[in-house]
Amino acid sequence: MAMAGLYRRILPSPPAIDFASAEGKQLFMEAIQNGTMEGFYRLISYFQTQSEPAYCGLASLSMVLNALAIDPGRKWKGPWRWFDESMLDCCEPLEQVKAKGISFGKLVCLAHCAGVKVEAYRTNQSTIDDFRVHIMRCSTSDDCHLISSYHRGTFKQTGTGHFSPIGGYHAGRDMALILDVARFKYPPHWVPLTLLWEAMDRTDETTAQRRGFMLISRPHTEPGLLYTLSCKHESWVGVAKYLMDDVPLLLKSEDVKDINKVLHVVFLSLPSSFGDFIKWVAEIRRQEDGGQSLSQEEKGRLSVKDEVLKQVQETDLFKHVVAFLSSSNSCCRNVPILDQEDDLPDIAASVCCQGAEILAGKSASVEGYFCKEKCVKCLKANGDKPITLISGTVVDGISEQGLDVLVPSSQTKMICCGCGKSSHIGMHPAGNDVLTALLLALPPVTWSGIKDEKLLQEIYALVSTEHLPILLQEEVLHLRRQLHLLKRCQENRVDQDLGAPLS
Repeated sequence: MAMAGLYRRILPSPPAIDFASAEGKQLFMEAIQNGTMEGFYRLISYFQTQSEPAYCGLASLSMVLNALAIDPGRKWKGPWRWFDESMLDCCEPLEQVKAKGISFGKLVCLAHCAGVKVEAYRTNQSTIDDFRVHIMRCSTSDDCHLISSYHRGTFKQTGTGHFSPIGGYHAGRDMALILDVARFKYPPHWVPLTLLWEAMDRTDETTAQRRGFMLISRPHTEPGLLYTLSCKHESWVGVAKYLMDDVPLLLKSEDVKDINKVLHVVFLSLPSSFGDFIKWVAEIRRQEDGGQSLSQEEKGRLSVKDEVLKQVQETDLFKHVVAFLSSSNSCCRNVPILDQEDDLPDIAASVCCQGAEILAGKSASVEGYFCKEKCVKCLKANGDKPITLISGTVVDGISEQGLDVLVPSSQTKMICCGCGKSSHIGMHPAGNDVLTALLLALPPVTWSGIKDEKLLQEIYALVSTEHLPILLQEEVLHLRRQLHLLKRCQENRVDQDLGAPLS
């Protein structure tokens, strides 16, 4: 007996042209000859079918992220790091997406969190001529891809709002190729660009906002070289609110007279969960994958991390933070990530447990892991700069694995295996550099309530990004964008105030 259900749909044609039809093939060949299918090859290599009826946005984004070779930094399955819909869970709970889909603004937020450059436009923020230019740009190169948010009804298709990547463009016929991620429903198909614009120029009833399109490309440099903000921990809303809402009000209400007092006010009520909010980005590998040698790629990434850390520590703000944290009246001694008294073995154990957590693709606490062996080594070969290597054997109650973590370090003296307490840690992550980076990332308006004009100007000079070295400037701006997005997500405004572009 046949099972009840639906097996695909007949593609309404016109207005669409099936990609696999004779006419669709002809359009494809002509577009190749005219050079407007360059983005197609990478996209088709990672073309996927959405795994849930409401996952069109997640499927489109994971397809584009894989086509751009963005490393998610955590495992998908087995040893493989790979973007899958199930990993795009930082801006909206997956269960909610599964039930209701995802909005245009939230998908833009997800793309930012994944570490790509995003230019997002609603139709009331752009024109059809600009849209045509953007499609040409992505169709004639393989380093930029376009995701369209449109209403199926314009194409006489069943369903309502939908996301899919644009795979190419035929300039002579002014037609775009939609790589429909609902492949169980409709095949890839060509549509008139004017009709696609009309389909995007429809209001999403959920948000009362127009639909639109987003251009996604690799950033010029990898974002979050040293630091990143986490919106997975349940307390992130409280920390974001404190930094973005409470701190400006506290500074406005207090009569602060010097930098030390400003820092005291900012950190006095710092949530205890702060250590779960700002994370440091580690280089992690299984011991069997690396041995005692480093690849040129690993050396290159670590060298850049070292340089960013050095630039943080050369700022005048860093000197004030160090002096404040070492003062007898410091209010930050109970915040986990800011503890200045840890010895290297304890740091090594914590780092290796975090490494096991990341490799396992988990976002929960590392309390289930135990590091039974740990060691801090110094690697130096062929005149290269010394590298700090933390090694550990991590046990989770079921199995154990050996891990290496490559750590940026500003130490002048290396401390190796078997050593105990150290009065000169200097190892990243330390509270002083983490706090310095976060203070630099706070929006300038944070400080505007300070009443003392001379002090206000001094603060502005300390936190200004204008004269920072380029690597540190990009790091700080990356954190600032993350804070801005988290703030909008916290207030559920990500669809109401989405600007164009967000790059």
